[in-house]
Amino acid sequence: MPGVILLLSPIRYHLPTSCVDTIAKSNYITVTMEYDEDKVDEMVLALLHLTSFNEQGFARAWKGHDWDALNRLHENGLISDPKNKNKSVGLSQEGARRSEELFWKFFGKQS
Repeated sequence: MPGVILLLSPIRYHLPTSCVDTIAKSNYITVTMEYDEDKVDEMVLALLHLTSFNEQGFARAWKGHDWDALNRLHENGLISDPKNKNKSVGLSQEGARRSEELFWKFFGKQS
């Protein structure tokens, strides 16, 4: 199921006075955009490699990413449960491997 991003932008137009009362009640418009959650998950997993570190022989990464994406990665067994007080998540062996692979795929320089 595709995700939805809501973008709010202020309306800045010169309008007749009759329209002002209607617009004054809501000076923002909502625009929705569908996106591919699998691609977002791959990008988040790649970025987890950027902030990863080893702690007592286990790969961990800072979890400053979209919560929905982190939850999906957890459901797929790639990271530990992000719903805790820690500022980092553990990466499974497969998660660490895929994270590094995707990082170089998306961000590696061609020589």
